[in-house]
Amino acid sequence: MSVAEPRRIILFRHAKADWPQVSDHERPLAERGRMDAAEAGRRLADTGIPVDQALCSTALRTRETWKLAVAEFPQRPKTVYEERIYEASPGELIALLNETPDDLRNVLVVGHNPGMEALTEILAGSAEDEVRKRMSRRGFPTAAFAVLHFTGSWKTVEPGVASLVDYWAPTD
Repeated sequence: MSVAEPRRIILFRHAKADWPQVSDHERPLAERGRMDAAEAGRRLADTGIPVDQALCSTALRTRETWKLAVAEFPQRPKTVYEERIYEASPGELIALLNETPDDLRNVLVVGHNPGMEALTEILAGSAEDEVRKRMSRRGFPTAAFAVLHFTGSWKTVEPGVASLVDYWAPTD
């Protein structure tokens, strides 16, 4: 694949988690989270973007979100469970994306806030007006996702390099 071909980064926040007496890393999804994760999976599948690889935080709620979402995909992409996504800063997430092999075109990251929202804002040097308005109104609630488009090598992912082309969040 040529580095001049367009690439996509999909940033997907885990669905609504429950608050049982367990460590934060081991929090499971709430019932609403399970429904929203499946709906987000359907919406992601509806984009028609063929995801080449998913990078998923090792936290239980992200793993459960991804399992329910990917069940809605026509084809399951390769999934890498990555400890570094949990509690990662936007800079750490960019460094992780910079490690992506250039033969991959579309990468989905299942992670947490504030990282997913901040990374979307940092990477999006431009945005379709309607998409930016929707995201500004909704923020980045649980089970939301943003689709960013850029051209170049994964090593060139840096602030402002991408365009925000799609955004979805479940209704409350």
